[in-house]
Amino acid sequence: FTSAKLSSLRRHLKTHSDEKRHVCHLCPKAFCTAALLHNHVNTHTGNKPHKCSECDTAFVTRGELSRHRRYKHTLEKPFKCTICEYSSVEASKMRRHVRSHTGERPYPCDQCSYASRDACKLKRHMLTHTGEKRYECYVCQARFTQSGTMKSHILHKHGENVPKHQCPHCSTFLSRKNDLGVHLRNLHSYMEEALKCRDCEAAFHERYAFLQHRKTHRNEKRFKCAQCSCTCNQ
Repeated sequence: FTSAKLSSLRRHLKTHSDEKRHVCHLCPKAFCTAALLHNHVNTHTGNKPHKCSECDTAFVTRGELSRHRRYKHTLEKPFKCTICEYSSVEASKMRRHVRSHTGERPYPCDQCSYASRDACKLKRHMLTHTGEKRYECYVCQARFTQSGTMKSHILHKHGENVPKHQCPHCSTFLSRKNDLGVHLRNLHSYMEEALKCRDCEAAFHERYAFLQHRKTHRNEKRFKCAQCSCTCNQ
């Protein structure tokens, strides 16, 4: 975060503080700043003070209004990648994109070796540990922990009339040609900067090969207690 105003920086720093003095009078939630509390109370009352000048839509926060204007009206993408041609409406999406170049995965699972580029994917992954099945097949009502598993189920069990596009590099099937293109770009495209394994010396220029290699470390117990025979994988 950067700001031209010192007061804005000080206000922003409060969001990193553990102290939450501003308590909502309508629910138990508490916040670091009065501004965050004010925005939260608006979600209770339905008050949306930030109105779009080009349509009838209104929003709780100024940030939501700015995103709306960029997506719907100005089509501006002010956040540009310095490595490739990608540009984004939101800073958070740009940070996630940059990690595809650096290989950084700052959201690790505390129960296995999985780590993710963004918090949303980590939440989906955690369902594989909790066993919660949030995704339901609309044909047979079978339930799955991940949306990808459900889509694969629909494709293979109910997809007689669904076009199947198989990846030429792995066993993945996709129902749409566009999805196959995304899959090829994300997993099988050559990367100039190799992804390095954090558990050994291996390095890969293809994300799919890297992910397959990471699975070989999943059940390793490399961490040994110096005082007893206990070994752990973390």
